Amino acid sequence: MSGSRMARSLSSEWRKVLSTKMWWILAIVIAAYSAMIASMFAFMFGAMGDALAGAGPGAPELPAQDAANMVYSSVSTFGYVVPLLLGALAATGELRHRTLGLTFTLEPRRGLVLLSKTLVLVVFGVVLGAAGLIGAVGAGAGVTAATGGDPMLGSPESWAVIGRVLAALGIWAIIGFGIGVLVRSQAIAIVIALVFTQFVEPLLRTGAQFWEWSAQVAKFLPGAATDSFVGASVMSSLSSLDPSAPQGSSALGIWAGLAVLVAYAAVSIAAGWALRWRRDVI
Repeated sequence: MSGSRMARSLSSEWRKVLSTKMWWILAIVIAAYSAMIASMFAFMFGAMGDALAGAGPGAPELPAQDAANMVYSSVSTFGYVVPLLLGALAATGELRHRTLGLTFTLEPRRGLVLLSKTLVLVVFGVVLGAAGLIGAVGAGAGVTAATGGDPMLGSPESWAVIGRVLAALGIWAIIGFGIGVLVRSQAIAIVIALVFTQFVEPLLRTGAQFWEWSAQVAKFLPGAATDSFVGASVMSSLSSLDPSAPQGSSALGIWAGLAVLVAYAAVSIAAGWALRWRRDVI
């Protein structure tokens, strides 16, 4: 009986997301945005490689694998705001249109509804990640090859990075959902997502690198944890690209980055459950 209820709940949540234009509009947005960002970095790395090659022996090198990893990981480095928005809008949309009360009437086990929504959003977060990677890998690999570089698509390391990007964006959809449940207001949730991911965290991560203590704290920020889990990022590799950039501290490892990112997702969902989901009858 519980299995059939779970299946019905998953099917219901799946249809809710598919019935809106939101998911495919966001997929187009992240694909186009990732293609633009990846092309820019691929061209920059190609030009940088030419400049370093002309600098003579002893000049620093940018390995093809490192360049490819940074190009493909730009989806998670700069595009994680998109699944974050998906999750937030999925929560606030139901609150705004007052459809959550009907859902609880049909399925009174709120924990089951929460689990179903979380699982469905993970899948759609991965779908958005796939859309972003289609744009980034297609454009980035093309520009890399056109500038005489190796896109490294035959390398297992490149595909490992791509796989971790998909997983990271799935987790970000959960974080967005938790924030949406807590905030409730669609407009405020959108503002928080955009301001934090596009301005606040990048500024904090950049400024924190000037002091050892702040650099140690900054690597636990959600975006920094994402980059650590993925294993590549332009944001965390500034010092290798520009010797004048502050060195900061070493990043978290892949598994530590995953643990921190999952912790953010768990805390956001738990807070939403404790403070909103169990109390409100909508």
